[in-house]
Amino acid sequence: MMSVTPIPALSDNYIWLLRQDTSQSVCVVDPGDADPVIELLERESLTLDTILITHHHHDHTGGLAKLIKRYSPHVIGPENPTIKGISQTVGEGDQIRIMGRLFEVMATPGHTLDHISFYTPGIPALLFCGDTLFCAGCGRLFEGSPEQMQTSLNKLAELPEDTLVFAAHEYTQANLVFAQAADPENDNVTYALKECEKARALDRPTLPSTIGRELKINPYLRVSTPSVRNAAGEQGANDNDLATFTTLREWKNRF
Repeated sequence: MMSVTPIPALSDNYIWLLRQDTSQSVCVVDPGDADPVIELLERESLTLDTILITHHHHDHTGGLAKLIKRYSPHVIGPENPTIKGISQTVGEGDQIRIMGRLFEVMATPGHTLDHISFYTPGIPALLFCGDTLFCAGCGRLFEGSPEQMQTSLNKLAELPEDTLVFAAHEYTQANLVFAQAADPENDNVTYALKECEKARALDRPTLPSTIGRELKINPYLRVSTPSVRNAAGEQGANDNDLATFTTLREWKNRF
């Protein structure tokens, strides 16, 4: 059985640590800061075997150099020469094996052009989606187009509903507040916000989410519903799903 542990880092990042059964060899995803990773590895007497990278932003890669120097892990990530230290580049359709489990690589551009996500089916199915899909939200469009991001989100939304979603940031509360405005008739959002507030008051992570949950509370996955379409229409274009998505993403930027 593979376990996943959050390592809080920087202001609101999560570095995810993957461990198979009782093995001392582990994998981490998007180490934006090496220090909290090193602290956990040393405390638990673990060995860093593999690093997965979803995209080039510094808050996802900033710890690479220090971790590589200390542990010499195998680093897997997108084909982007600006990311120093990757030993294996992967893209859409590639498969990799991490601690006995087969992971599928999915191209998920939008937030950045090089963004990829890692998905492994099984019990449970796991998705590491970086800054593409958040709980009740999605990443800003720094490099990609609204059409690219919507295509990426729709691809992730087709995964099994029980897939656990490990996003890279603790943005859930702010996203749900926006979701209340963007999907005002959705009682699932109201309930999710109450649960989120309880968790954050206890300093507990609100992640992982699930694909099934996101289909119920994430306005970017609900652009065809009348509630979301109507709310978007008060802010901009809502002629079709892409126009509604574009309006939502621009609205969130200034919300």
